[in-house]
Amino acid sequence: MIQGLGDMNFSLTLSAIGSALGTGVAGMAAIGAWKKVFAQNKAAPFILIAFVGAPLTQTIYGMILRGQIIKANLPADSASYIYQMIIGFLAGLAIGISAYMQGKAAARASDALAETGKGFGNYIMVLGVIETVALFVMVFCMMALPKV
Repeated sequence: MIQGLGDMNFSLTLSAIGSALGTGVAGMAAIGAWKKVFAQNKAAPFILIAFVGAPLTQTIYGMILRGQIIKANLPADSASYIYQMIIGFLAGLAIGISAYMQGKAAARASDALAETGKGFGNYIMVLGVIETVALFVMVFCMMALPKV
């Protein structure tokens, strides 16, 4: 009997896809923001890299959740095995969407900070609120995992 397949890595891969999309969007915006300040012969704010990297943490949340699902070690022929596949898929999707939306917000933050030179703390707080969604999904799904 096969055991411990977990969620077939749905939680990790969907989270990572969201992180890739989010960092891509934020990275493109940071490059554009740097271009604007270079065109004005101003110093480029290196801190924009913090916005670009913000969506990466959701990949870690997907990896942690995947590990907990595998640790549950449910038999592949049990009724609860489908449940852990669904939980991994939907949680990975939610975490991935959070990463993507965080990247979109980070893109706006990059543009605003480069233009004004102000508001870094405010922008980071917004990114933190979006990040909280991914944390909630990870923790609540770990709590919902079926016990053998």
